[in-house]
Amino acid sequence: MPANAPTTTTSVLTARALLLDMDGTLVNSDAVVERCWRRWAIEHGLDPEEALKVVHGRQGYLTMAVLLPDRPMEQNLADNRVMLEQETADLDGVVPITGAPAFMAAIAALPHALVTSADEALATARLTASGLPIPSTRVTAEHVSASKPDPEGFLKAAAELGVDPADCLALEDSDAGITAAFAAGMRVLGVGPRAAALSPTAHTEDLTDVRVASLPDGTIRIHVGGRGVSGM
Repeated sequence: MPANAPTTTTSVLTARALLLDMDGTLVNSDAVVERCWRRWAIEHGLDPEEALKVVHGRQGYLTMAVLLPDRPMEQNLADNRVMLEQETADLDGVVPITGAPAFMAAIAALPHALVTSADEALATARLTASGLPIPSTRVTAEHVSASKPDPEGFLKAAAELGVDPADCLALEDSDAGITAAFAAGMRVLGVGPRAAALSPTAHTEDLTDVRVASLPDGTIRIHVGGRGVSGM
């Protein structure tokens, strides 16, 4: 096999609930994120490329605090409200992650929840623009006091579903999200290129090669395998 050939390693994971990040996991919103954060970084005299390294996975005010650590939090919160309005209005280039429509259809009757750093309006706008269903159980920015990488959102979603955190599988793409899920005591299926280097429990380039089945005892079996997939 050529040295650069894609791996065909497969993984089989089990869980009783699936906790889903949105951006980078179900929805590709990178074009919008980059436009908005490049503009913000330039306005504040920051290197846009360096700023983009830390924006994924956490709420905007926390990203701003990382980038401008000496700035009052009140300013970060005010800027974050403006950023959310801009991102909610800008849906150009927002599309589903490859395989996401079929994956969401496959888990429709299974215990699952959305756990996102977006607020309710942004999550609704992006999922709708991508043609994806909006999970009935969801933990958005309004529902937590601490953003990812804090585990609060994942723990809250598990509690709402009535499932022990250890029995949940989180699907995540970012450092902040994967850190949060592991801190909650969950296993993680990393999705996309950002997740590949973050040591998730298993990894897939997109959702095309993720298949789920419900077992008689209520266990969800998640088979990850095929093109560009690796895992433990």
